[in-house]
Amino acid sequence: MSSTALDAELRVERSGQVVTITFNRPHARNAMTWNMYDGLERACEDIDADDGIRVAVLRGAGGKAFVAGTDITQFTEFETAEDGLAYEQRIGRVVQRLETVRVPTIARVDGYAVGGGLSLAAACDLRICTPEAKFGLPIARTLGNCVSIATCARLVALIGSARALQLVYTAELISAEQAGATGLVTELVPADQIEARVEALAAQIAGHAPLTMSATKQMVHRLADHDLPDAEDLIAACYGSADFHEGVRAFVDKQKPTWTGR
Repeated sequence: MSSTALDAELRVERSGQVVTITFNRPHARNAMTWNMYDGLERACEDIDADDGIRVAVLRGAGGKAFVAGTDITQFTEFETAEDGLAYEQRIGRVVQRLETVRVPTIARVDGYAVGGGLSLAAACDLRICTPEAKFGLPIARTLGNCVSIATCARLVALIGSARALQLVYTAELISAEQAGATGLVTELVPADQIEARVEALAAQIAGHAPLTMSATKQMVHRLADHDLPDAEDLIAACYGSADFHEGVRAFVDKQKPTWTGR
């Protein structure tokens, strides 16, 4: 197995025709830093440039989380609505790059996939999960921000509009079993079997005709591809609000935020 270290927080390892990308901040439930997002985008570029790669697997280190969102401490740098707009555009670009990477992608989810982690898992083609996996978008309870319209569209396509609204409105995490009922989870595997199962699935896919894989993936994306309406006014209203700054402060200070609607 060869290994390329884009960053200590993001490991990229290749074994034959399969690349494994590991989000490597287990002490922070693999919450994403700016460097990790940049590294993921570069990894996708490297995969597309190498015809010998047939499958990409994404996973979190430590067994407790896939990705528990973006590292919230980075939001303390935000001062204006424009900071929020730039963030959503930046993350949207990375998630779309993952979604459109040339090869089939498998998200191995054992533990939390919430916020930005849910977005990354949803952008993968398949999601293989343990019963301990948890999914959610708890922003109404934590930060008072909102996600991009592309993220909304992706979730609606996967689980339907009512389920997507329920996920945000309740700010609750759902179990792997519940997520399976919505169609979000592709396959549920016991924790002690998931490594072997993902390896076997990746090998199976890698052995199939790559042009068939690529054509089918692109067809599915073209079916879902449509011009989305602009939603920057809604994003700016959330990120530019007093509530957002209160949410970040309260999260960092481990307190419950006081929402004012302003």
